[in-house]
Amino acid sequence: MDIIVYGIINSVSLALMALGFALIYGISRVANFAHGALYVISGFMVWSFLNTAGLNYFFSILAAMVVVGVVGALIYQFVLIRVRGMPVSEIIASYAIGLAILEGFRWWGFKGMTYTLPVFVEGGMQVMQVSVDIHRILVVVIGGAIVGVLWLFTHYTRIGLALRGMAQDERAAMMLGIDSDRMAVVSMAFGAMLAGIAAVLLLPLGNITVDAGYNVLILAIAVCVVGGLGSWMGAVLASFLIGFAQILTEVYWGAQYQMVVALLAIILTLVLRPSGIFGRQKALEERV
Repeated sequence: MDIIVYGIINSVSLALMALGFALIYGISRVANFAHGALYVISGFMVWSFLNTAGLNYFFSILAAMVVVGVVGALIYQFVLIRVRGMPVSEIIASYAIGLAILEGFRWWGFKGMTYTLPVFVEGGMQVMQVSVDIHRILVVVIGGAIVGVLWLFTHYTRIGLALRGMAQDERAAMMLGIDSDRMAVVSMAFGAMLAGIAAVLLLPLGNITVDAGYNVLILAIAVCVVGGLGSWMGAVLASFLIGFAQILTEVYWGAQYQMVVALLAIILTLVLRPSGIFGRQKALEERV
């Protein structure tokens, strides 16, 4: 029961970490390696609004989401738009931005156990005879709700349909009058906000540290590679595969090997099925 309950919690957490990365790549085909930095920025902004500006928790979260969304849009508008279509340059540029942000935080003195966010609800409860923090249960509930809202948004709103059109066939979407760069900016803003939501939900379970940005980036890449780059459904399924694998590894070998599981998942997927579970890239080469 412990493995099932905490496996679900860990899997939903991984899905939250990866959704923003998957959304941006699926729509604009830009691998946003500043994803982890946006995650840390969100946590720091919530902490700042809460402890420095004196806003309550709810308004601190809203303000942080707006800020990180604007930051994501600006990263694309002023940097990534100039290298779009050049995959290696996109990766180098976005990773350089993320590295500068994270190491800038470290240089500024952003380290140690000083920065924490409060949990939404104190206490715990029994789930299938397993003791679980209420905040972790909320992570699962809110994470499932976010996936559902994202599906509804992309299927029943004008912007969402335009984003889906860009993800399915960019040239056809442009022929229908959809602005490719504008949709890429929107996707970058939404992806940054999804990273922020993940930070708000997951950082109260630990501390806001620079290293959290690097860990989230690695885990998001692992989920997206295994699920198939550009596939949102694949990212959700891969998060459960990796999430339960990590819990089993923690139970039988130790928590220090959890990151090894993510790295092995990336290597094995690239060797055995480079397109991932639901991905379509390199499908021809695999058949041949």
